[in-house]
Amino acid sequence: MKIYNVQNPETFLAVIKQCKGSVELISKQGDRLNLKSELTKYLAISKLFADTVLINDMELVASDPEDVRFLMEYMMEGK
Repeated sequence: MKIYNVQNPETFLAVIKQCKGSVELISKQGDRLNLKSELTKYLAISKLFADTVLINDMELVASDPEDVRFLMEYMMEGK
């Protein structure tokens, strides 16, 4: 799923932390950043929120189907 305009990074990261499987952010260049990794999470999020153009070029991928549904619900609620 594409990520657009995440308003609350802390809530977004809390939602990611609740996922059972891996959750990755994939850049337009194909870089895969594991958001379950603390170091990668902070690097990815700082870059994501530092450059608003980058937000439209990022895709979120979850390995667990339940996580996909959970993340879709979060994104649809617009938090």
